[in-house]
Amino acid sequence: MDDRFNTIAGWALAGGIAALGLTIVSGIAFHSERPEKMGYAIEGVEEAGEAGAAAVEPIAVRLAKADPAKGADVFKQCTACHTINQGGASGIGPNLYGAVGKGHGHVPGFAYSDALKAVPGNWTFDALDAWLTSPRKYAPGTKMTFAGIANPQDRANIIAYLNSQGSNLPLPAAPAAGEAPVDNAAQANVAEGADPAEISNQATPSENTPEKSKQNQIQAEEKAGLPKSNN
Repeated sequence: MDDRFNTIAGWALAGGIAALGLTIVSGIAFHSERPEKMGYAIEGVEEAGEAGAAAVEPIAVRLAKADPAKGADVFKQCTACHTINQGGASGIGPNLYGAVGKGHGHVPGFAYSDALKAVPGNWTFDALDAWLTSPRKYAPGTKMTFAGIANPQDRANIIAYLNSQGSNLPLPAAPAAGEAPVDNAAQANVAEGADPAEISNQATPSENTPEKSKQNQIQAEEKAGLPKSNN
């Protein structure tokens, strides 16, 4: 009886030692570090240090080569919530006909979230690009659950398509090499009915005006070393 028990115990001990050895060997051969290149891509998720570090072209540059027909194809994923035909009824989301350049909450009667209504400004090309990148980052607290469009050119294509549906605003000029992108704030004001000449004249006083004359007088006094006038 003792010999039989000792035999069983010996086999059990040997089995345990063998299992422990296999565990150690497999841990050395098969480590669990993150691979340098993931085996597959997940749409909408950027790899740290790779796609996340890639510079995105300004929206003006992407719009210059945008294809509204491709944008219409991308827009198909939006039709579950939005209509875009003139006079179309709003669904889960508002009707988007003529939306480019309008205010964030421009569709009468639609229950926009307070988060989106609190965002200042209009739906400029830059604003649409930021919104389509991530609605939740653009307007934290928005009711829209859409995760966004990761591909920058897809966003430009869909914006070009939206613009062709009732808005037809002139596309922003693509900046030359080394130049900063053109600010589209004035374009948004034009969409709301402001006079472009009035917008351009707000920053600098024109010649032969009291403001310009006073500015010239101050400069002349400074050059002559005279005390500044209090007028």
